Amino acid sequence: MANQYNEDDLLMLSALQHLLFCPRQCALIHIEQLWVENRLTAEGRILHERVHQAGRESRRNMRVEFDLALRSLQLGIAGRADVVEFHRQDDGLWQPYPVEYKRGRPKKDDSDRVQLCAQALCLAEMLEISVPVGALYYGKKHRRQEVIFDDALTAKTRDAARQLHDLVASGVTPPPQYAKRCESCSFIHLCLPRAMGKKRKVQNYIKRMTSQ
Repeated sequence: MANQYNEDDLLMLSALQHLLFCPRQCALIHIEQLWVENRLTAEGRILHERVHQAGRESRRNMRVEFDLALRSLQLGIAGRADVVEFHRQDDGLWQPYPVEYKRGRPKKDDSDRVQLCAQALCLAEMLEISVPVGALYYGKKHRRQEVIFDDALTAKTRDAARQLHDLVASGVTPPPQYAKRCESCSFIHLCLPRAMGKKRKVQNYIKRMTSQ
């Protein structure tokens, strides 16, 4: 597949997770350059810092790289992998296996899986090798959840990358839409999704009344 982007076009790989969680949150971070931290984001940041400080491990049939730089000129993204394990195969080649650490529990949506798949696509492009599987490690469960990068997940990841570039290129922050996920978002007091929702209801009511 031909490269679609150059080095100046690259966006943060982690923005894919933000986009699928909430396009408005993604725009606030990656267009308006805002950041608000709460207990959940602080715990996640500390977890990633601990993992990244591990350095490098080497065993007979496995090498482990921490905080590995990644990029894809096909997707137009760049970032860092928490952990990439390289497993020695029977033919002597090393198979990469990305592992992404998350502080909480598995999500109902695909945002974490897409983020991990994007890491795999970066590795595949950089090393010119297939990366068919990886894992998400959730701190609350203290276990890994293996993720297979099938055609459906790969297609969703590529589509998310295109949506991310379209959003950032537009320079427009989407309006708030309240959902249950808002309660755990560090931007809730800045975004005010409940208040904005009520404002729209009043505006719609006035519009209906004045049009009669």
